[in-house]
Amino acid sequence: MTASSGRVTGGALTVTDGVIADLIGYAALETFGVVGMAAPSIQDGIAKLLPTRALRRGITAVKTDEGLLIDLYIIIEHGVSLTTVSQNLVDRVHFVIENLADQTIAGVSVHVQGVHVPRSN
Repeated sequence: MTASSGRVTGGALTVTDGVIADLIGYAALETFGVVGMAAPSIQDGIAKLLPTRALRRGITAVKTDEGLLIDLYIIIEHGVSLTTVSQNLVDRVHFVIENLADQTIAGVSVHVQGVHVPRSN
């Protein structure tokens, strides 16, 4: 890297699928209203909140000729607008992947797997 321009002056940048999934997962967690990621399949009708170390399990990203097709499986906070949270999440994922990973996105689908209701004391 050159100090003045900040651009790579030779070689190529390769971003692994795992890094893409991590970036998507952390972008999701930074989105207001998203409690966490859920597994794509719901067992017994109950969505399970995945731990932070397992964010990738709540994300599928497939490379196509047009770009990445991304599916996000999330749990949201009770009382927030599904539409607003979903749109903010799509916008955040677009920003992070296109700007940080220099990848093209063909589409993002948000699947709300559950709603987190805080316990009252």
